[in-house]
Amino acid sequence: MSISQIEFALTQVLDRPVHGRIFFEEVIRENLDLGRPDNIQLIFERRVTKRTPGPFRTRVVRQGVIASLYVDYKSNRLKQYFKEGRALRTELVVNDPAEFGINRGLANLPALRELGFRTNRRVLHVQKISQDFVMSEALFREVTGPRVVDEQRASALRFGDPTVLALFSVLLVFRLLPAGFRSRDLREHLAPLLGDDPSQWTQGRLTYQLRRLRLHGLIAREVGTQRYHVTPRGQRVALWFSRCHARLFRPALGELLPDEFSKDARLRHALETFDRHLERYLERVKLRPAA
Repeated sequence: MSISQIEFALTQVLDRPVHGRIFFEEVIRENLDLGRPDNIQLIFERRVTKRTPGPFRTRVVRQGVIASLYVDYKSNRLKQYFKEGRALRTELVVNDPAEFGINRGLANLPALRELGFRTNRRVLHVQKISQDFVMSEALFREVTGPRVVDEQRASALRFGDPTVLALFSVLLVFRLLPAGFRSRDLREHLAPLLGDDPSQWTQGRLTYQLRRLRLHGLIAREVGTQRYHVTPRGQRVALWFSRCHARLFRPALGELLPDEFSKDARLRHALETFDRHLERYLERVKLRPAA
């Protein structure tokens, strides 16, 4: 008995399927050069010479709304696609084992199996994406949602909340203090940012804010003291949230939404152009509901 064709599949199921499609589209976008000869050598672990039949290319094939990524080596094919809306599937189809130096005999199935799964893992190793947004999404939810640490519950740091933005601004100042800060320092800096008199901030209110910053890992208390310091995580989160709100969300929404803003806003024009094209597309594919 001999092997005519054999397939090896590695399926990685995502615990957040809602983000999986975005993830796979990013994989495709960032890996259109997988079919180059130097990558072919890494993935299939076979030397590519001028005599190796090509072409060397990466193909993106769309069937309906599901896109698949194909990379070929001689008569063999590596395929990736997003399976059933929740899993990244990597498949190697071997049509000619001899092209990998393995005979077709059924006795060589263990060797082919090792080859197949090793190849699947190599392509995942070769692939690179510019943004690790899966981890970023987890961190975003971690910060902006409630958190429980050692049976202690910390309330959410909601993005865009005035108090949270003021806290982040203060953390960026406190990060520069070599000796850290105390709760009274937080009162003196936080209250004016919120338009409050510092005397209005009781110790209970300060303790609440310090507690949730600490449980979210943005500050840490120095052992044996009542002083706190801003953690590297706290600095990065505070800087990113503050900048995004000040430089992206507020200006962008100002251009997009209120009618009293200038009609010449570039972002508004771009959005209106997108809306027009979307309307035409919906009409063309007959997705527009009947009147």
